[in-house]
Amino acid sequence: MPTPTGYAFHSAVTLPTDSHGPAYWFVFQESNLLVRTAAEGAEVLQASSAQTLGVPILRSQFLGYLTAEGQPPVPCYSAEADAASPLPDGATAEGLRQLYTRLPDPLFQIAGRAVQIVDWDRTHQFCGRCGSPVESQPTERAKRCPACGLTNFPRLSPAIIIAVVRHTEEGPRLLMARNHRFPAGRYSVIAGFVEPGESLEECAQREVMEEVGIAIKDVRYVASQPWPFPNSLMLGFTAEYAGGDFVLEEAEIAEVGWFAPDALPQLPPPPSIARRLIDGFIAEYGE
Repeated sequence: MPTPTGYAFHSAVTLPTDSHGPAYWFVFQESNLLVRTAAEGAEVLQASSAQTLGVPILRSQFLGYLTAEGQPPVPCYSAEADAASPLPDGATAEGLRQLYTRLPDPLFQIAGRAVQIVDWDRTHQFCGRCGSPVESQPTERAKRCPACGLTNFPRLSPAIIIAVVRHTEEGPRLLMARNHRFPAGRYSVIAGFVEPGESLEECAQREVMEEVGIAIKDVRYVASQPWPFPNSLMLGFTAEYAGGDFVLEEAEIAEVGWFAPDALPQLPPPPSIARRLIDGFIAEYGE
């Protein structure tokens, strides 16, 4: 099966009844994806059934179909393998962060979906209200308790990520910060999780104020990106500087600064939404 180009993914829950060809299997041992090394990165396992994967499967989930240009739709499955089981010949188990630039983008996106569904399935075998075994629903991604009726859906954690621009006499400057957990020298734009009862705009204003101590205005939505670390939906924004001086949240932020479009520090890799926001700043204000 060729690596997909010009693809479209169609989510589905109901198992296919007429598929006999190879499928993509996103098999995880805990949070590590089973892949095979390829000439230009990594390949997802392919098999016609769970029985032919070469590793015992604890549970699996149908994800939907990947349609590549000039190819018939290919079924996609997520699955959980026993963490102690030997791997299939030629396979390795790697974290998605290590595979971020090695898997083709469409397969990485599905892998991000798959790891969240695998984790949700693993941790929602019993009702959180009464403790009874739950049942997967046949036509939607949900689990329902037959005893008390409680229904659960996969968890998503919305988070904002924002590019703040300050217009100075020397020209426009982008707010960038280095988190303590970043590799040495790498900076990015500000991000944080949305709190209950908070709008996205309020979250953006709060996160920037909490992390670096400045006020922002004119918050505008740009784009979103699923981010499976562990179950985020990143919502990208731009904003303008409104006032204040840097006061760092030292437990999280190591360094912060205003950077010109032609003098940026080490950046996060594409195709992250952080990089998309930064590239947007460069495109708008660079020479």
